[in-house]
Amino acid sequence: MRSICLTLPTNRPCPETIAALGEEAAHAADHFDIDVHVLVLDSCPPPDHAAHAAALRRLPAHPRITAHHLDEAAQRDFLTRVTAHSGSAKPELLLDLMLPDGLSYGACTNRAFLIAAALGCDSVHRRDSDSRYQSVAGRTVFPVHHELLSLGARAADAVPGVTESTLPGPLLERRVAMVGSSFVGEPSVDIAQIRDADPGVYHDVVSLWAPEGWSAEQKRELVEESFTGAGTHPFTADHSLLTVVDPMRVDMCNIAFHGDTITERVPLPPARDTIGSDYFLIHLVHDARLPGVLHNRNIVNYYTGERRTGPGFLAYQTRFAKFLLSMLYFHFVYDRMAEAGDALLDEHGRARPAGVAALARESTGLDTAENVRRLDALDTAYRRLGGRYADFADLLAGRRARLLDEARGDMADFALLTEAWEGMVAAAKATPLAHSPGQPR
Repeated sequence: MRSICLTLPTNRPCPETIAALGEEAAHAADHFDIDVHVLVLDSCPPPDHAAHAAALRRLPAHPRITAHHLDEAAQRDFLTRVTAHSGSAKPELLLDLMLPDGLSYGACTNRAFLIAAALGCDSVHRRDSDSRYQSVAGRTVFPVHHELLSLGARAADAVPGVTESTLPGPLLERRVAMVGSSFVGEPSVDIAQIRDADPGVYHDVVSLWAPEGWSAEQKRELVEESFTGAGTHPFTADHSLLTVVDPMRVDMCNIAFHGDTITERVPLPPARDTIGSDYFLIHLVHDARLPGVLHNRNIVNYYTGERRTGPGFLAYQTRFAKFLLSMLYFHFVYDRMAEAGDALLDEHGRARPAGVAALARESTGLDTAENVRRLDALDTAYRRLGGRYADFADLLAGRRARLLDEARGDMADFALLTEAWEGMVAAAKATPLAHSPGQPR
């Protein structure tokens, strides 16, 4: 019987989300012949951790569901043993990239990938703590249902389980590497207040994540589409499409990846304090022309109050600025991956880490002048808004050189982690999740 990992990384209180995750796990186990490992990776302080533990204890017992609740100490213990046996000459650096001192969207999901491998799971299904499931006619619509109908199957065998297929014939022999959907509700990036205050400034800011050479029309279209997910229309009936999935149509709050094809081959960029750094594999699946399924069981996105506080505002705007700077490197890698196409895959149709690592490393040699111009434009825009945005511009001005260096360094770290990833996955598969007394570390 195959196993799956349904995971929720969190650094905020979310007992209600954990309860809903348990319901999704029960749906998966009741409708499919699988074992479900519910994995909560908890970076919260002790009171919130205790509330999460209580929520997990309240989940109804099920013979094919196992819950795992790991705080950062438990995660560090596991990762220390994995990196030590990974064969890398730099285990301490790998440990820092996997569990950094600071927020990293990519790193928290990479930890889920390694733990899923240790648990013998075939796939990883990720949800977020600031999202909820939709329902229709009193029935909750869980994304895992579509994920398990297709993920890991030969695309030709997945055709009967989808509403329609636009996958070219030559790709039908490849395995379905990703199944995903998007969100409804509030935009995924918390900058709607900029749009409300000054639509012109909003356009100027959001367009900064486009390649610099794009036309004004291309940037306008990107701004209109960015961060809106599937809009606001509620779910009414299922629809699923077997295709090479457009990265703009799916989000990491509502995604599942096949392990052997993707997550055991290439990690996510471990950039610190950078939103969007966890979306890389969505682009890799697309550019390698791996089959995916796009469904419409969109998750409901909402904002937590912390983002709107003084410290929360500054932290989030920093993550957004670093996202904009990261695009100099990511656009380079995405363009090269699109050119490489099928060459990104090995003879078994699995992602080739060496090719990805080489592109990431090559990108670190790019001229940073474009990012200097991004910072200039961001400074101008935020000073036009005034108030706390102008205060943030002052903060940004004092950190310019550091931010430019960090953006480049983040890609170098990604290249290093990708080069070490297969060794780390192999070590994870041979490493017990919990350390036993007397067991060598």
